[in-house]
Amino acid sequence: QVQLAESGGGLVQAGGSLRLSCAASGRTISGYNMAWFRQGPGKEREFVGGINWSGDRRYNADSVKGRFTISRDNAKNTVYLQMNSLKPEDTAVYYCAGGPARFSVSVSGKDYDYWGQGTQVTVSS
Repeated sequence: QVQLAESGGGLVQAGGSLRLSCAASGRTISGYNMAWFRQGPGKEREFVGGINWSGDRRYNADSVKGRFTISRDNAKNTVYLQMNSLKPEDTAVYYCAGGPARFSVSVSGKDYDYWGQGTQVTVSS
């Protein structure tokens, strides 16, 4: 079992930056693909970005391309989401997820077995 715990959320003004962290415990994440999802108020959960187990393949949703960057530090058993140029529409609860190691990154939540509790990100206009 892998336990995931997100941190780093908060309130930020539009145009600002935040870095979310996802700390894993129980097992090393080096054998897992990792991803970030989010769910805004009244919206369905959506894929934000993902990184494969080796870190050499990443994929971001179109809505965050050029603004958000996902990275991983397997030695620290942690995944990060650097969010720049934040917009009010980025307001959501952000979830970290882990799934089986694959070459490509899946955008479907069904392909991830482990989930954190989420961290709230609020962007004010």
